[in-house]
Amino acid sequence: MLRIAVILILSSCLICLLIGGAVGEEANRRHKNNWAVIVDTSIFWFNYRHIANTLSMYRVVKDLGIPDSQIILMLAEDIPCNERNYYKGQVFNNARKNLELYGDDVEVDYRGKEVTVENFLRVLSGKHPPGTPASKRLDTDQSSNIFIYITGHGGDEFIKLQDMEILSSMDIADAFEQMHARKRYKEILFAVDTCQANTLFSQFRSPGIMAIGSAEKGENSYSHHGDRKFLGVTVIDRFTYYTLEFLESNKEKLKQDIRSLSLKDLLLYYNPAKLRSHVGWNSTLSRPIDQVPVTDFFGSFLEVIPGTVPVKLPSNRKSTIELTDEPKGATSG
Repeated sequence: MLRIAVILILSSCLICLLIGGAVGEEANRRHKNNWAVIVDTSIFWFNYRHIANTLSMYRVVKDLGIPDSQIILMLAEDIPCNERNYYKGQVFNNARKNLELYGDDVEVDYRGKEVTVENFLRVLSGKHPPGTPASKRLDTDQSSNIFIYITGHGGDEFIKLQDMEILSSMDIADAFEQMHARKRYKEILFAVDTCQANTLFSQFRSPGIMAIGSAEKGENSYSHHGDRKFLGVTVIDRFTYYTLEFLESNKEKLKQDIRSLSLKDLLLYYNPAKLRSHVGWNSTLSRPIDQVPVTDFFGSFLEVIPGTVPVKLPSNRKSTIELTDEPKGATSG
């Protein structure tokens, strides 16, 4: 009987060790905090849609749980106060004006001429001059997941800032290598909406990075629709629009289970016939993309480990876009 009791105790200890090891492995795999860097690179009134893209994405990640203190927002142009803006102090991403994007709760960290290649790379690398305020710093560590979104005019392996500077694919790849060496992230989702966007991540080699682009080499990235009557410009790009549509149309499912939709689901949602371009992606993540929940990047949803009750989506938030019929025309860039 004593031998049986000893065997039972040892078996129980072994089971506990196995369970504890599995829980520990799961805990190590999961990130502990979420950050976002949201960048509009364009100046000039006719690039209205780029700031609308940026503010739309900013609002989405904020609504999904990432606080302003963990979002770096960079706006190259002061569109709300532009003299051509019929709706002074306001920005819309839909011709029907269902949602004003530029409210009192928008915290811009880099504005106008502060949006430079140097400052963008400093944000990523963490190499700031002394005295740089905390609001301008990406204070991440090796447990952080980071969503980086950038929109503007681009070409083969570059995107323009301020219509003067060039940010190259190698610049970003080098910054990611520095971030990895300095343990500044666990995983990164890099999304870019610009012409030939997929070439911007052609040099990425660092581990733990998923990149998504709106158009292949030689392709334009097109706008979705515009407000010709009062603004005279397009108000949102197609890649950004359909990304927002994916999140909005699935918000009830995400309320029930925050892990129900993966990055693979997002990629499958992009329809080349609607985008008029081909979305591309590249991953150096340690897990398959069908096992990566979109909420690991587009929000701040951390589950109790092991998998029990998840944090729920807010139930009273207003949609970031108004779902519309397929637009008749489009402009590029």
